[in-house]
Amino acid sequence: MARSGHSGAEGPDRDTSALPVVAILGRPNVGKSSLFNRLVGRRIAIVDDTPGVTRDRKEAETQIAGRDILLIDTAGLEEAAPETLFGRMRASSEAALEQADVAVFVIDARTGITASDRAFANWLRRARRPVLLVANKAEGRGGAAAAMEAYELGLGDPIAVSAEHNEGIAGLMEAIGEHLPDKPEAPEGEEESKLLRLAILGRPNAGKSTLLNTLLGEERMITGPEPGLTRDAIAAQWQDDEGPIRIVDTAGMRKRARINHRLEEMSVASSINALREAEVVILVLDALLGLEEQDIRIARLAEREGRAVVIALNKWDAVEDRAAARQRVSDTLETSLNQLRGIEVVTISAATGAGVDKLMPAVRRTHERWNRRVGTGALNRWFSDMLERHQPPLVEGRRLKLRYATMPKARPPTITIFGTRAEQLPQEYQRYLLNGFREQFDMPGVPIRLQLRGTDNPYSEEQD
Repeated sequence: MARSGHSGAEGPDRDTSALPVVAILGRPNVGKSSLFNRLVGRRIAIVDDTPGVTRDRKEAETQIAGRDILLIDTAGLEEAAPETLFGRMRASSEAALEQADVAVFVIDARTGITASDRAFANWLRRARRPVLLVANKAEGRGGAAAAMEAYELGLGDPIAVSAEHNEGIAGLMEAIGEHLPDKPEAPEGEEESKLLRLAILGRPNAGKSTLLNTLLGEERMITGPEPGLTRDAIAAQWQDDEGPIRIVDTAGMRKRARINHRLEEMSVASSINALREAEVVILVLDALLGLEEQDIRIARLAEREGRAVVIALNKWDAVEDRAAARQRVSDTLETSLNQLRGIEVVTISAATGAGVDKLMPAVRRTHERWNRRVGTGALNRWFSDMLERHQPPLVEGRRLKLRYATMPKARPPTITIFGTRAEQLPQEYQRYLLNGFREQFDMPGVPIRLQLRGTDNPYSEEQD
């Protein structure tokens, strides 16, 4: 049976080529993030009993009723002054509603209807898009009866669900599907561009969320002087001149010894997952503090995971001696991050937008290097030249015989070297080869992998 829902007039003009957008709204702690995770089919949003865990809009693509959609989890709706944190959270939720094709308004069936629920229901009735009323935490026999109290909100038939126990979710998905806009026809002759996956990482209060807002040209993330505002990894999609981009803003990562709260542990875990799903990491530094030990740890983590890195030196407008600040960063990179030698550093002010136009070209250049493959002929000409300049050292009184090199994969660039007892090649000579490869084929700022394949028979035709 079709749910009636509440529909106002036709919504504002939207980009019909984009995915339909479904926004989940409601008071804090009614189970919005649990419902979001349930509809997406995996745990994405951080869930905790603490009210107000979600502070920013979180997005994920999923499929409902056979349709691909963009689902948005929002911060809790609360009455608050615009300049306060809760006021900024509410403004972010209001922006999500403006973006939505369908709004899912969640109440807590156990608690019952509150004055805030009534106030926000009045607001949603004026929205020019369908609104589905969901009574969450309605598990068991008494749950459905408690959900009926929601009729008084005037938003149509309440849909009783329990996100935690997976009850009523199929009915909710059916109702969402019935209220989605008609599926647009795909434009003819349009090639799909490759999606670039980025993650913004850094310490708390470095300006990561401000940078994302500036790149997107909207107040997508809640920002302010309070450190640690971003608690979850928040994804957004946009497009530059070269194609589509999925960019993830993450919670600030402090030293492990300073993490003393379970929520922060979950936030850091979410940031690490975002790093692993990215292709390029934008490491945001506070230019007033420079490149500190924790920044180096984050960059090394990205390198270990095989991700390319670009450094955004933020708050550059506040630096007085810029030459000295730039030199300090360069010196630290040279001594502490040699495995990403030549990493691009872009000076920006995320708050004013100064220099931000140079960031994405640097990211695109780094991404191209990270994807680059070198042909076997060119690779072995370089390899022979390196061997002629410096022969492999003696190991246990015998010289290693390195025969040839291949590049089995990119993303990150990976070299495999074959030869008699190649696996015994000392670290110093491995660094010599890696640095030579990086210089010869112009690959600064990307991790490079070196694999060693020894052969007992020097004439073996063993392949990688």
